[in-house]
Amino acid sequence: MEKLVGKIRHYYPKIGVAVVDVSDDINVGDEILIKGNKTNFKQTIDSMQIEHKQIERAEKGQAIGMKVNEKVREGDGVYKI
Repeated sequence: MEKLVGKIRHYYPKIGVAVVDVSDDINVGDEILIKGNKTNFKQTIDSMQIEHKQIERAEKGQAIGMKVNEKVREGDGVYKI
């Protein structure tokens, strides 16, 4: 079952990092689905950061940087599966 845990705010293509506005708790190691009009792929969260510091858990209301395996777009949904 998919549960919306965030939305993509920005994407940095050169470093493959997305800025995610978190709407529910997520952890390093969680499997996620990133889905939008042109985006649809699954990955495991390997790395999350806030202000360039590694974190293991992100909570509702935080904005995080997350390494992504493919191109994402602003407004894409991030779902925990």
